[in-house]
Amino acid sequence: MFQKLHARYHYSIILLQQLVKTDFKLRYQGSVLGYLWSLLRPLAIFVIMYVVFLKFLKFDYGVPHSEVYLLLGIVLWNFFTEVTSNGVSAIVGKGDLLRKINFPKYVIVLAVSCSALINLALNFVVIAIFMAFSKVPLSWHIIWALPLIVELFVLALALAFFLSAIFVKLRDMSYIWEVILQGLFYAVPIFYPLTQVPVSVTKLMLLNPIAQIIQDLRHVLITPLSPTLGTYWHTPYILWIPLLIVLLIAGFSVYYFKKNSKSFAEEI
Repeated sequence: MFQKLHARYHYSIILLQQLVKTDFKLRYQGSVLGYLWSLLRPLAIFVIMYVVFLKFLKFDYGVPHSEVYLLLGIVLWNFFTEVTSNGVSAIVGKGDLLRKINFPKYVIVLAVSCSALINLALNFVVIAIFMAFSKVPLSWHIIWALPLIVELFVLALALAFFLSAIFVKLRDMSYIWEVILQGLFYAVPIFYPLTQVPVSVTKLMLLNPIAQIIQDLRHVLITPLSPTLGTYWHTPYILWIPLLIVLLIAGFSVYYFKKNSKSFAEEI
């Protein structure tokens, strides 16, 4: 079984590795600081939000270690944005390659997502340093961090598949997605505390998988005082709705991408 899988996906894995390496080299080519920008960008956004919302506006998150609490939300949101935004033009951007070589099209989108995943790993090193300086206590709940990151990765990757496929036919999709992302940013509790949102709105907001994942990761990594979906919904069946949404999006996106991938080279 393993040998069959290895034989089937061996070429795709090699191609994926090369595309990820190429993406990293081109992304920071000519930049003085190079790869450091993958760390400095979220840190710069964090400093701005920290000064504005924690120092000037005096937002009270109602939890300890609010600085790390805010930083984690920014890093997770940037990861989601990077995967989906870069995924929109992933297929079209490799149009010349697609017309010359026949290879699995999904590798292109997967390469973009893996590059973002590497950036996320680097950013988590920074978060770990902040946690150490802030003396954030660790508990056994940290084991839930990996499944939650996988959930976020699957959601972002699925949307990247769908967006990249539809962008081949509809070039306005990049602008549409920018507007959607802007709206989603304010619909997810990244920089504002949930205590300032009406409970009825919060209950609906946390059914959004992105909000659910961010709050759950804050809960397991930083403080159990971080409100989650379970804080507002006491019906166990409701807690499965965000995961079900992710699975439905993933299923539909894979189907749509696979259905249209055969004609990518002709349509680009």
